[in-house]
Amino acid sequence: MAQQKEIAVMGAGLVGSLLSVYLAKEGHKVTVYERRPDMRQANIGGGRSINLALSDRGWKALAKVGADKPVRDMGIPMYGRMIHHEDGSTSYQPYGKEDQAIYSVSRGGLNQVLMDYAEQHGVELVFENGCDEVDLDSGVAHLSGGQQVHPDLLFGADGAFSRVRLSMMKTDRFDYQQMYLPHGYKELSIPAATGGGWQIEKNALHIWPRHDFMLIALPNLDGSFTCTLFAPFEGTGGFDQVTDRASLMRYFEAYFADAIPLMPDLEEDYFSNPTSSLVTVRCYPWVKHDSIALIGDASHAIVPFYGQGMNSGFEDCDVLHQCMVQHGDDWPAVLDAYQESRKPSADAIADLALQNFVEMRDRVDDPSFLYRKKLEKVLHEKYPEDFIPQYTQVTFSHIPYEKALAAGKEQEAFFTRILPKLDMEKEPDSAVADQVAEAWRTYRN
Repeated sequence: MAQQKEIAVMGAGLVGSLLSVYLAKEGHKVTVYERRPDMRQANIGGGRSINLALSDRGWKALAKVGADKPVRDMGIPMYGRMIHHEDGSTSYQPYGKEDQAIYSVSRGGLNQVLMDYAEQHGVELVFENGCDEVDLDSGVAHLSGGQQVHPDLLFGADGAFSRVRLSMMKTDRFDYQQMYLPHGYKELSIPAATGGGWQIEKNALHIWPRHDFMLIALPNLDGSFTCTLFAPFEGTGGFDQVTDRASLMRYFEAYFADAIPLMPDLEEDYFSNPTSSLVTVRCYPWVKHDSIALIGDASHAIVPFYGQGMNSGFEDCDVLHQCMVQHGDDWPAVLDAYQESRKPSADAIADLALQNFVEMRDRVDDPSFLYRKKLEKVLHEKYPEDFIPQYTQVTFSHIPYEKALAAGKEQEAFFTRILPKLDMEKEPDSAVADQVAEAWRTYRN
């Protein structure tokens, strides 16, 4: 049994709530401080929530503390992408093998489940009392309610605009970078079908790719879909093109005509919900004075296009726990091993998420790209040890993100060379897989 510590977690979001369970199960006294009201008692949605895609890394981290069981009934499996082309036709692209899926979950619903689970494990949740500032030398946290707390350990899980990180940023040799995309997002919706059920395919992530912008839709348990429009703030397809109902309808008729009949509340959703920005945050070090550490978005906020923001934050908790098991009560060693392990992965998934935005909006309806995806599937099925697609490495494995990023670069260079030599008019079969597999081995050697 580890020596009990008094631990404060700043932020009761997804990562903060799960982290508190990990710490409590190790015997520590954990208090979570959250600036917002208790979302289980108040509606604080506000049209800013992109549905989440829970995949293997997240499931593993949840399962490690038994939190996967209460989450299972919330998720809807999505086995692939349903592409909505500009001419109104659709095509389907499986994510992986037949049984591999990512799961659409409600951010708010999942957060509430994890809060309940944390309380069941003895964690104290304190709402409307977030962290304003941390005195790094003394370890005292100044809270928005006027109190001060001085825990043995403090974790900043307070999101992309973390106040804990802001305190660290004022210190010498702290590296920090934030980068905004020229694109933003707006939440829209597709209601359930009349009489119940889903208007479009339930078990798929729907994408309307339009080169520099896109609309996506993820299913909900009640038959509705949470939709998100990703578009530039200005320019072709930009949010600045829509100023009133008439321009909104012209916009959707030009780019997403087949979605209009599915969205009776389009006008109300569009003008009621905010247009939000998309930011990538990188920083280092994540640890100060061997007792204050950042985790989740506070240390590495990413854009949502690989569906890995939550999954990577949950994996932070899993890796931190591995370091706790390895180093026991030596918390300086625990925290140092944690940041050394996770920083390369955090940088890699940030790059991967930015890359996948281009893929989702611009490449998923390109014929050569579609052929490559089919070829990758055949290759992986026949030679699973020799060839693992980058998407599979990121989404359906626990391979470190930095290794998946490096593998993707190698695969991109290989396919750029090999695809022009293949007959892409024909479906890739076993014989083609044999030919490409041999070329792949030669290329790598």
